[in-house]
Amino acid sequence: MKLTIEKMIYGGDGLSRLPTGKAVFLPFVLPGEEVEATVAEEKSGFARATATEILKPSANRTVPACPYFGTCGGCHYQHVDYFGQLEIKRSVLRETLRRTAKLDWQTEIVTHAAEPWNYRNRTRIKVRGGADFSVGYYRLASHDLLAVEQCPISSPAINRALAQLWQMGKAQHVPEGVEEIEFFANHDDSRLLVEIFGKADAPIRWRFLKDLQAAIPELHGAGFFSPASGGPKLTEKIGETFLVYKAGEKSFRVSLGSFFQTNRHLIGDLAITVAGDSHGKMALDLYAGAGLFASHLAASFERVVAVEASPESAGDLETNAEKNVSGVQSTAEQFLKKSAKLRPDLVVIDPPRAGLGDRVTKLLAALQAPEIVYLSCDPATLSRDLVVLVQSGYRVEEVHLFDLFPQTFHVESMVRLAR
Repeated sequence: MKLTIEKMIYGGDGLSRLPTGKAVFLPFVLPGEEVEATVAEEKSGFARATATEILKPSANRTVPACPYFGTCGGCHYQHVDYFGQLEIKRSVLRETLRRTAKLDWQTEIVTHAAEPWNYRNRTRIKVRGGADFSVGYYRLASHDLLAVEQCPISSPAINRALAQLWQMGKAQHVPEGVEEIEFFANHDDSRLLVEIFGKADAPIRWRFLKDLQAAIPELHGAGFFSPASGGPKLTEKIGETFLVYKAGEKSFRVSLGSFFQTNRHLIGDLAITVAGDSHGKMALDLYAGAGLFASHLAASFERVVAVEASPESAGDLETNAEKNVSGVQSTAEQFLKKSAKLRPDLVVIDPPRAGLGDRVTKLLAALQAPEIVYLSCDPATLSRDLVVLVQSGYRVEEVHLFDLFPQTFHVESMVRLAR
């Protein structure tokens, strides 16, 4: 059947309508395109289809740069030029704010973009060790391993390490039990920190770490994480357990298991924009990670309180903290419950994909901080939390889009609110 694509939705699919009026979702299409399509799945409220032929292509359609695109589940927008990608993401963010937060944002969405390729400083890949070695990502819409030898959105150092890993695997130097490997590159792509996840006895873990160290010249340190109650536990390490990452004029220790922003081209811009020209007696940084924002806020506030729950990130936060930054290891909810009388001039929040949730959002609103900066990687949960904040007396003053994840549907946004 012939379908016309109305718009793109969060998740990477295009939206069209069946002759019955039922919504149908298609991957790898673009707004305004006419396609020949086959329905793959139909449910009571919607259907899924596949475009078998592009009858009328968009002017923004382009040839994907990666041979795995369309099969690999990692990227969603390589078939559209970069200008088109940014326009799609702005439209998705604007519509989500309107639909969920009831915020009809007609003002400019300030867009921060950089190099759309080789931007990732952190890449996590699936591994099948042993004689039947393979490494790569999950296939689109499945949990089947797709062998991948190069990844054009990852940094050059990570791609060199991936090539070395393939050589090790073909020589059967990657043992059974290795399930995932995460590479983290420093600011100038000269050093790597590697995290290995899986099950293996101590001698095997140590031998594999030694082999990695010999094979990858940029490897600065590596750790093997084994399954444990409460999450993977570091059971073996070699070399250093951290990297020093420079962002602008500041340097940060980032340890094995610690969080740091992924786009190596935009980290400095992100930190500077979040801090803005805000100043005052005290700033509160929730979900502070290794202290990227807290360190930048320290220059403009007499005191900064930075809250982080992860032990690894909290340890880095303490090391990276300026003299006027106080690190607190706690969840945001636990901290806010004990800090009702705190009166910060600014609160910066950078929660995980699930957002703040109703309880934390209400606790945050109760602080009555004059200014809140909300950084989000999911426009839906951002919009949900904004409803509570706006009802509590806040107004949205700025909306920014940071394209931290080119070639994918993921949207990183920043909203500045004031009372």
